[in-house]
Amino acid sequence: MGALRLLEPAGLVFGQDAHRAVDAGLAHWLAGGPAAFTLARLIEGNEARMVRAGDLPGDWLDVLARVSAPLPSADLPPGPQVMGILNVTPDSFSDGGRHFGAEAAIRAGIAMITAGAGLLDIGGESTRPGSAVVTPAEEWARVAPVLAELRIQSDVALSVDTRNARTMSASLGVGAALINDVSALLHDPHALAVVADAGCPVVLMHMRGTPQTMQNFSVYDDVAVDVTCELGERIDEAVAAGIARDRIIVDPGIGFAKNAAQNIDMIRRLPILANLGCRVLLGTSRKRVLGEMAGVPVASDRDPGTVASSLPGLELGNTILRVHNVPAMVQALRVWQGLWTCDKPEKTQAR
Repeated sequence: MGALRLLEPAGLVFGQDAHRAVDAGLAHWLAGGPAAFTLARLIEGNEARMVRAGDLPGDWLDVLARVSAPLPSADLPPGPQVMGILNVTPDSFSDGGRHFGAEAAIRAGIAMITAGAGLLDIGGESTRPGSAVVTPAEEWARVAPVLAELRIQSDVALSVDTRNARTMSASLGVGAALINDVSALLHDPHALAVVADAGCPVVLMHMRGTPQTMQNFSVYDDVAVDVTCELGERIDEAVAAGIARDRIIVDPGIGFAKNAAQNIDMIRRLPILANLGCRVLLGTSRKRVLGEMAGVPVASDRDPGTVASSLPGLELGNTILRVHNVPAMVQALRVWQGLWTCDKPEKTQAR
C-alpha cells in the first residue's frame, strides 16, 4: 500500500436513475451524478477531515481515478452473490457435526444450490477461536468426497476453505474454482505458488496470529484503516508471486483477531475496502458479535442478525455474502435488489 491514503464514505447522494451513489473516495460515480456534492472522509495518519469532491487537489483526483468500485473476479459469477457455508467438520462453532458425514454434506450442498447459492464454500477444518489443528491429510479426507460429488451434480462455483497448500492443490485438481484462505496465504509457505500456478481466484482474509492465538492480537490504531492496509500488503505479495489482481477477493475477517466493538466498526466502515480495488467477501454469519448485539446466545438462532449485518456489504459492487442460511440471505438479497433497481414484482391474482 505504501503511502496510499484511504478514503471513506460520509454520505450518500442520489442520481437521476435512482441508484445509490457511493462517495468520491470510491470513485463509483453515477451517470450524471453530482460529484461535486459527494462527501468523503480523508484519512492521513491519525488525522481525518471532511472534504468535498470538488475541493480535492489535482493529485488526489489522479488517485481517485485509479480507485474504482470492486470489479467482478475472474471465473466467478458477477454481481452480488450468496455463498453457502458447508462445514464438513465435527467442531465448527455454529453447525459442527451437522454436515460431518459426506452424504449429509452433499445433501446440504444441493439444498443450498437449489435455494439460490451462487457459490459453495467447503471446509474440512474449523477455524473458530481455539479450534484444534487438523492435518492436511485429515482435512482432505473430509473434503474430497463432498467436493467430487457436488462437482458432478452441479456447475455452481465450488470454493474450498483451507490454509494448506496440499489441500488447495488436490481441490483444484478435482474441480474447485476458488480457494478461501483465512490466513491470506501466510500459513503454508507453498500456498502462494499453488494459487499462482493454478491461476484460480483466491480469498485473502484478514487475521492476525492463528485461530488458536488470534484473540491476543486485537490492538489497532484504527481497525478499518489497519485492516485495509494489512490486506493491501497481502495483495501486494500475492501479485508479486504471480497472482493476478482481478483474481483476488478480500475478506475483512469479522470475528478474527477483533473484539466486538472492532467488528462493528469494520462492518460500518466496510466501503473503505474499495480502496484495494478487489472484490469483497463478507462473512458475519452467526458470529458472536451478533449474539452480543441482539442478546442471542445460541449461534444457530442468529440468522436474522446475519441478514442485517450482511446487507452493508451490498454498498460495494459484486460482494460475496458468506452465510449458513442460504434461503434467508437469497430472499433478502432479492428484496434489496428489487428496492434499489426499482424492479416491481409481477401482479398476482389476489387469493
